[in-house]
This record gives sequence, C-alpha cells and structure tokens, in this order.
Amino acid sequence: MPPIENDAGREQIRSKIEELIDSHQVLVFSKSFCPYCVKVKELFKELNVKCNAVELDLMEDGTNYQDLLHEMTGQKTVPNVFISKKHIGGCDNTMKAHKDGDLQKLLGEGSKAYDYDLIVIGGGSGGLACSKEAAALGKKVMVLDYVVPTPKGTTWGLGGTCVNVGCIPKKLMHQTALLGTAMEDARKFGWEFSDQVTHNWETMRTAVNNYIGSLNWGYRVSLRDKNVNYVNAYAEFVEPHKIKATNKRGKEMFYTAAKFVLATGERPRYLGIPGDKEYCITSDDLFSLPYCPGKTLVVGASYVALECGGFLAGLGLDVTVMVRSILLRGFDQDMANRAGDCMETHGVKFLRKFVPTKVGALTAKSTESDEIFEGEYNTVLIAVGRDACTGKIGLDKAGVKVNAKNGKIPVNDEEQTSVPHIYAIGDILEGKWELTPVAIQAGKLLARRLFAGASLKCDYVNVPTTVFTPMEYGSCGYPEEKAVEIYGQQNLEIYHSLFWPLEFTVAGRDNNRCYAKIICNKLDNERVIGFHYLGPNAGEVTQGFGAAMKCGITKDQLDNTIGIHPTCAEIFTAMEVTKSSGGDITQSGC
Repeated sequence: MPPIENDAGREQIRSKIEELIDSHQVLVFSKSFCPYCVKVKELFKELNVKCNAVELDLMEDGTNYQDLLHEMTGQKTVPNVFISKKHIGGCDNTMKAHKDGDLQKLLGEGSKAYDYDLIVIGGGSGGLACSKEAAALGKKVMVLDYVVPTPKGTTWGLGGTCVNVGCIPKKLMHQTALLGTAMEDARKFGWEFSDQVTHNWETMRTAVNNYIGSLNWGYRVSLRDKNVNYVNAYAEFVEPHKIKATNKRGKEMFYTAAKFVLATGERPRYLGIPGDKEYCITSDDLFSLPYCPGKTLVVGASYVALECGGFLAGLGLDVTVMVRSILLRGFDQDMANRAGDCMETHGVKFLRKFVPTKVGALTAKSTESDEIFEGEYNTVLIAVGRDACTGKIGLDKAGVKVNAKNGKIPVNDEEQTSVPHIYAIGDILEGKWELTPVAIQAGKLLARRLFAGASLKCDYVNVPTTVFTPMEYGSCGYPEEKAVEIYGQQNLEIYHSLFWPLEFTVAGRDNNRCYAKIICNKLDNERVIGFHYLGPNAGEVTQGFGAAMKCGITKDQLDNTIGIHPTCAEIFTAMEVTKSSGGDITQSGC
C-alpha cells in the first residue's frame, strides 16, 4: 500500500480514527490473523461487552492507519485497544487491566456493572481465607456455601470439611485414643486405679461437636467483621460472570462478579455396589454419629481409612480394615507399610486384597482368586477416596475445562482455570495436595496477586503433612519412589534409623518400631528432598523440619545441628547409617 502522499490525506485518516474512537466504547484496531488480537477480542466476548474491531489487514489503506496510530499512540503493533476514548495499549496491557480489575472500571456505565468484585464458591478453609484476604484489600466479596446432606442426612455448618468432618474432629478423636494408651502406660509409671476404665462415645461426640459449633459461629462472625457477604446457598453458573444461588427453601437469587474463585472441595466416594448408601457411613457421618459404631469394618486404605480405623481401635472397638491393594497411595510406601504394621500391633486387623461386592449382609471377593469373604459388622465405614464437587455447579456454562474422569480442574501456576476470570483452589485442583493448609495458603496468595499486585505463588512441593494413625507419620518433600523416579537411585543417599522414644521404654512398648528417614540429593550437596518420620507427635516434629526444607537444609547442616535430648526429633541430627550400606539401624540406648 502506498504511503500517505500529503497532509490532507494524513488528516483525513486521523479524523476517521478519532471518529471511530469517539463513537465506540470499545474499539480494537486488529489484524484478522493475529493471535494476540484474537485473544483480546475473545476477552471482550467473554465479558459480554460489544467489541468493535477494525481489521487493518482487510482494509485497502490499513497500513496507513497503522502508521498514523503509531504516531498518535507510540504503539506500532496490534491489537491497539481503546476504551471510552482512552488508549489502553496492546494485548498484555489489556489482559493486565482485566486481571487488576481496572478494565471493568474503564468500561463504566456503558457495560453491565458487576454486583461483586469477587465471588467465592465454597465456605471451606481455602474459600474463607481467600474471601477475607480480598475483603481486607478493599474488594466487595461474597461467599456462597451449601452442604448437600449425606445419604444418612448428615449436614453441618460453615467451615468446610476440615472443621466439620475432617482435621478437627479427627485429631480430637485421635487424641481420645492416645489418652486411652496413656492410661495403660500410666500403671507402669506408678499410677494406681482399680476401677475399670471405659469410654463413653456420647460424651466424646457431644464435646467434639460443641467445639465444632463454636468454630462455625466464629467463622460467621469473622466474615461479618471483614465485610464479606456470606450466603448459605448452592451456587451454579448460568453465564461466565453470573451465578444462580439456591437456598434450602428453594429460593433462587442471581449474582454477578468480575472474578470467581472455586473452592468447593470434595466429598467421600461411595462404592457403587448394592446397599452402600443404605447401610454404610462415611467420614461425613462418623464424627457426629449418635451411637458408638461397635464392631466396624473400614473399607479403604486412604489416610482417612487408616486414621478412622486407628482411633476407633484405640477406643477399644473391634476394627477391621479391608484393603484392595496398597496403603496410603501417593505416600512413601516404606513408611506406609511401617505405619500399617504398627496399627496391627495396636489391635487393628487387616483384610488384604479384598473388595466388597454387597453390603447389608457383607460380601467381598478377593482381587487375586475366587475366594469370597462374608462377615457381620455393626458399622461399615467407606473411605475409598473423595470426589471433587464440580459436576453440578454449571462449569460448562462458564466454559471451565474439567477432567471428565475425576472432576478435577486443571489450573496454571497461578490457580487460573481455562477461563481467565475464574480461579480454583484446594482439593479440586488436579495434581495438587488435598490439604487444608495448602488451600489456605493458596487462597491468601491468590487474593494478594489478584488485588494487591503481589507475585508470590503457592509452593506445592515442600508441603509438610501428617497422617494421624496410632503411630503418627509425618512427611515433607518427596516419597522415596518419587525421588528415585526424578533423580535416579544413583544420585540419592538415604539415611535412616529406628528408634525407641524414652516415654515408651518404661511402659515397655513399641521397642524400635518408630522410624526416621531422610532422602538426600547427592548432586546438590546432599540437600534434603524428602523427610519422613514415624513416631509420636509427628505433626509437631515435621512442622519444624518443613521450615528447614523451605530454607534448603542439607545433611551436613543437620549433622551440625545440636539435638534436644531426650527427644524423638533429635534422631535427625545423628543419622549415620545409609540404606545402601545395609547397616544395623536399631537403637539400644540413649
């Protein structure tokens, strides 16, 4: 295309450009083949905002338009975006304005204003953390939370799985079992009591649920104090920026938001066999069960299965755990099997390589032969995994991509879904830890990135966690299998040791059953990439070492750390035997 030959031609094009800018709220000078232009035009389509595109490559004098736009704006490339007569810039600037919330302000009255800056769907730990952080940053925030009753009719208040049917009641009931063991130990330490010691399920259940009720109320007060609008209703997308909220009476309300955070969590999976929902309970029911479960079969080998089976046995109940394949899938298998062995020592029976086929009169079949197992139990507790609560919230209407096999949502490293203004955190993320503190951390950091210009992202690798089995198992970093897969066996040095906690010695139990292991990367100064501990107070021990791993601790630094004597954790400052050496790891004294 020939260049503009005179001033009159130049002014004529300038006038046309200015007229276009003045007469359209959103104007994009574009090229039809440009992927960045397509991205910007798709954004406005998603926002339901009319976008007027001038395709310069389809115009006879498009090159002259682009040259003059360069003079007028200082921008040589396309897309060249104007909103309400203001020059925004190219693709990156437009996307940033959208992410920062500035785009909606620029659109002003010409487009539909949203009811909220942020709507969080899900009132669990992650959703609450994100919503409160966003509100503290001055944003208008709504939280929607609704608990669909279990097949047994169990429901609960604000706070999600952790507070109501997870970490909190689980740890309190685990503590109940530990107290029972402590009473057994007490006689060896000189305590004398002749009356028979029994446990009252109703007293424990009432105390635990009263505490949970106080937490539910505290969360509601906290949201109110932070100016977060909490609505007890089931949320479902009807448009990319619009949700329908249905309360327990069936009343429907509609709300819009510039951004959304999905934090819907998971619920226990059922077996899909005759009688499972009629006769079985899950962890959603167990902690508020109005009667003692009695002789119990736990189906599954997840951490939920082993924790629940462990504390029920610790209360003196007859407990059997039915395992299809391996214990604690995804965890270090050496540690998982040691934790299982300790459970058997403490009275839990295992029925391995079996799966139930019918419940009522319980029937199960072997996974390796034609053998059939039949048994009678007062309670059957299913703990075979959890399903993401994403299938009935209208994600298809919002355009959010979901893994059809497991309902999990793929996100990028900023928790952003396939739809730019919709984010997800917590247990529903694909390939991420299903842990409360991870969801809380991710929620807070996400709110700060969205509304405070922060850049810090959640670390999903160095995550300390603990399984509260009768002998607790704490870990941080990689399981041994994963470390070998990533770094190669030849590049690892694994140090390990058995130990006998001093408090167990007088009681005469669990001699050399506790175990410690660290996995070190020989290619990086023997940096610790995996930490594993089986012993008492595993959560308290692992928390500190989790901080050390975030700081990049090495084996040499552990060796040069003075231990606290006599403790269990000091074992990590004095580990000399490597797995590869095959040396003796039993401990004989202090």
